Amino acid sequence: MNKNKAKPFLKWAGGKTKLLQYIENKIPYKTNEVFTFIEPFVGSGAVLFQILNNYPNIEKVVINDINTDLIITYKTISNSVEELIELLQRWELEYHKLSDNEDKKKEYYYNKRDLFNKRNSNKVNRSALFIFLNRTCFNGLYRVNRKNLFNVPIGSYKKPTICNKDNLRLVSELLQKVTILNGDYTETVKKVKGKSLFYLDPPYKPLNQSSSFNSYAKDQFDDNEQIRLKEFCDLLDSSKHKWILSNSDVKNTDMNDDFFDDLYEVYSINRVLAKRSINSISSKRGSVSELLISNM
Repeated sequence: MNKNKAKPFLKWAGGKTKLLQYIENKIPYKTNEVFTFIEPFVGSGAVLFQILNNYPNIEKVVINDINTDLIITYKTISNSVEELIELLQRWELEYHKLSDNEDKKKEYYYNKRDLFNKRNSNKVNRSALFIFLNRTCFNGLYRVNRKNLFNVPIGSYKKPTICNKDNLRLVSELLQKVTILNGDYTETVKKVKGKSLFYLDPPYKPLNQSSSFNSYAKDQFDDNEQIRLKEFCDLLDSSKHKWILSNSDVKNTDMNDDFFDDLYEVYSINRVLAKRSINSISSKRGSVSELLISNM
């Protein structure tokens, strides 16, 4: 058996790598138990891969995201990983050759960004563009405007790793047992039977104006959406599904803001420290409190 373990293939604003130990402590099942795992806002999949790597008897896994570009990429890695690797390796070689020519490098990046925004190429090409931009753009952000155009500028990396072929193959292998959906998160409950665990990682409620730039859907996840999500958690709870939810702790910036404490008052609310490197203002990056809420 391969000792190497699959890890997220993307850099991601709000990625859960730093929170994994806290989330894992909340998982109610032993590593040899049979259960269904559902992640309705999969993002870069840090929790997904932790579960797939460490719970070999898992019966079923369902992932979903509203971000169509992201889901196309997951499906491509699952179905056509060798074609994807071939394309990414070629682009990595071409991009690295331009490392000492800033103008040519920018031209290459923005040409790829324009191609991506046309969204008219085949799925392998679209997925390769998605990964290329993620590995080369500023801070690994995924941000689109209201026209759904990706608008993140080039990053300052000299020779970034664009194609980690070994990891992509490991990811592809694990995704063979995963059902991949692209739609509203509430649809995922229809795929569940028996013992289950939902991990919910929605777009975080912004702490301030600058932190909100990590949202990646053209339709904003506002307070009304946060309330709708809580109602979904109520539905899961009444259906005897176990769930864990993470979100920002608004008390980081306003100790009197009880939005989540009031919203989830009947559930377990834990505050944990997580290091955040994604912020448009570098001096504001660092450890902040985040919320882990559950019905356990």
